[in-house]
Amino acid sequence: MRILARLRRRSVTVTALWALLLGALLGILSAPSAAASPAAAAHPTVTVPPAGSHGFPFLAAAEDLGSYGYTEREYFLSGTATSYAKSGVWTSSGRWNVRPSGTAAYKSRLLVRRPADPAKFNGTVVVEWLNVSGQLDLSPDYWFERDELLREGYAWVGVSAQAVGINGGLGEIKGLKGWDPARYGSLVHPGDAFAYDIFSQAGQALRTPDGADPLGGLPVRTLLADGESQSAGFMTTYANAVQPVSEVYDGFMVHSNSAVAAPISGVLADTLLMPNPSRIRTDLPVPTFVVLTETDVPGAALARQPDTDSVVHWELAGTAHGDQWAYDLGEATVRKSAGSAAPSPDCAAGSAPFNDGPGHWAMNAALRHLAAWARGGARPPSAQPLSTVLRDPATGLASGGVRLPDVTVPTRTLTGSRDTTGSGVFCGLYGARDPWNGDTDAWDEHDDGDPSDPSFPATAEPVLSELYPTHADYVDKVRAAAQTSASAGFLLPEDATAIITDAQKSAIGG
Repeated sequence: MRILARLRRRSVTVTALWALLLGALLGILSAPSAAASPAAAAHPTVTVPPAGSHGFPFLAAAEDLGSYGYTEREYFLSGTATSYAKSGVWTSSGRWNVRPSGTAAYKSRLLVRRPADPAKFNGTVVVEWLNVSGQLDLSPDYWFERDELLREGYAWVGVSAQAVGINGGLGEIKGLKGWDPARYGSLVHPGDAFAYDIFSQAGQALRTPDGADPLGGLPVRTLLADGESQSAGFMTTYANAVQPVSEVYDGFMVHSNSAVAAPISGVLADTLLMPNPSRIRTDLPVPTFVVLTETDVPGAALARQPDTDSVVHWELAGTAHGDQWAYDLGEATVRKSAGSAAPSPDCAAGSAPFNDGPGHWAMNAALRHLAAWARGGARPPSAQPLSTVLRDPATGLASGGVRLPDVTVPTRTLTGSRDTTGSGVFCGLYGARDPWNGDTDAWDEHDDGDPSDPSFPATAEPVLSELYPTHADYVDKVRAAAQTSASAGFLLPEDATAIITDAQKSAIGG
């Protein structure tokens, strides 16, 4: 099986990919010290933006939110933000102190999706630090968690926390201000040193709005901070250093941070001065849920820490940093705003299809766990660590980790890495899938196929008809696996039902 050959032969690929990942993501304990005194974040002013030339906000959903009983609105947020500097020595423990280092005026924006019927609101607001690795605002965790968000009545708020999203960077679209000057020309971002406090003030505006109410009067019971990829690096630093000062959020979702924390200064070069790999501090009174994919584990494994009453980690087998689900769900929305300037994975023609594994199923479960945990409920279940090196020689699947039905009743090889020959910088983040054809050809056009090569697989790919002699046999195994995952707390019951239904509709078996 070519995917196994590639994984064996390229022993340095994981390290190289991690280095690539860090560049893409951050493109852009402590000794006793005098820490800032805890104080609530400032109350910003909330206003309604003008219509602008497009007539809709950047990143407006392409899907019909009304069919889910949701509305979408945008608001401006303005005030004076504080920047922070390190206070004392920062180590990998995550127990980091800060001190105020400056103030600056700012004006940013909130993109709000909430139930149209107040009775449908479940009381929890997920506040996502919008990701700017593609040089414009993106909402990866909204896409990963979308099913759970909309069916359970959460409110979701995307925050343009970083300067690139507003002022523009290397991309064709020069930020919100360049995309629609008539709508966004009044926005002001003084730099990423102030991004942390802008994010704090966004949460404060949702709790106690001054001016327009972004939630339309919905009472906030639980406020969760969420970030994926580069934003997860900022979320790591926020939870470790800023939450003890601001005390704004009730819980944190840190998705795919690779144990890399963003610099508190907001200056790219200062990433080298951070104590990476970075753990999550264990003395916060609010919970932090760290979810890692196969792509993230090689780096994050260096910072593994035991689960505690306030920190839980999941490492997901058969998943990737970005995947087919998030790409498909987000593509129409990104192109609605960005058109041909939308960022692309830029994978070489003929290369492997994206990982289409169970990342979104796990994120749905993680979100529900975190919301309940932040309200004083039970801690999420702990999971085994994942090994991306020790793989099943027959299937190519990683060992350990959270193992959902896509992995325990497999029909294809799913990995968090891929051959990036001739591809762009983001391609490697989407992992790969290798459909099983019962031979050793698969899709790896770069493999020389030499059987004398010691890395050449000793056996062919599994044959689905041999694994699952009948369709009923396949469905029964999926049903058992889904029920086991749901009972263990790694899969939501309604998602288990969806997975079983998909298996019943498939042609697999026999």
